[in-house]
Amino acid sequence: MPFFHKHLLGIQDLSKKDILTILETAESMEGISTRDVKKVPVLRGKTIINLFLEPSTRTSSSFELAAKRLSADIINFNRQASSVLKGESLRDTVENLEAMYADAIIIRHTAAGAPHYVSTFCRSHIINAGDGAHEHPTQALLDAYTIKQKKKKFEGLKVVIVGDILHSRVARSNILCLHKLGTHIILSGPPALVPESLEKFKVEVNYDMDRAVEDADVIMMLRIQKERQQKNSYPSIREYRFLYSLTEKKLKKAKKKVIIMHPGPVNKGVELTSDLASSDRSVILKQVENGVSVRMAVLYLLLGGKEREATD
Repeated sequence: MPFFHKHLLGIQDLSKKDILTILETAESMEGISTRDVKKVPVLRGKTIINLFLEPSTRTSSSFELAAKRLSADIINFNRQASSVLKGESLRDTVENLEAMYADAIIIRHTAAGAPHYVSTFCRSHIINAGDGAHEHPTQALLDAYTIKQKKKKFEGLKVVIVGDILHSRVARSNILCLHKLGTHIILSGPPALVPESLEKFKVEVNYDMDRAVEDADVIMMLRIQKERQQKNSYPSIREYRFLYSLTEKKLKKAKKKVIIMHPGPVNKGVELTSDLASSDRSVILKQVENGVSVRMAVLYLLLGGKEREATD
């Protein structure tokens, strides 16, 4: 199916058809990572810049691997060794990088809307790898891909997202993505971190986690984002753990074949127990694995690779 977008700035800009196109393309990319020679020439000659102005392990490494497996040249921007520390503006940084004939710029930034701003003056393809508490589209896409692998469908699934919803770009993108795909979404967490105003996204809010996870098909745990909070939104970690940590006892209320998800990094013993994080119901490492295939699909679709070459 065709993909008529120059940039990937957020899930909000994608139709259900667009999302399914990315997921289907990711499926065709999956086998490349298991070959002896993990590389195809579909983006040979393309130059991609990983512009990460906020710390990242999984997303940055995943995009780098994705680009290399498609034979693109990739430059990893080192903030600590750059002119950003000398006060260079985001626009000046991007324009100087683009002057070197970059075909795509993958940007992570602390400010919501930064990738959208960059897209207004860049000729390159812009990919949002996380902008403040706004969106993280490729994370939502890889989460959807993981759910599709495990559940074979989206329609009618009950997906429960637990934790710091208010400050989570992962939660926002997942809500937008999974709603378009037909799932029923329930949000749970401390009232200050899951405001009722989020119901405008056509989700259900239930502050009682024990009730929220009843008959769940998917439970997605999120970390508490202290770096984005102006004040403490819950009495203590001990109380948070008691009310909102996923335990075996709480999990028994979900469906027998429930899967456990987490975008990482995981604070084991806070969001969920160590045993559950490494159990056969956990797909956390599968999410990481799928991130490469999904980001390969995004790069391939945006930069104009040919499907025939990708599947040769």
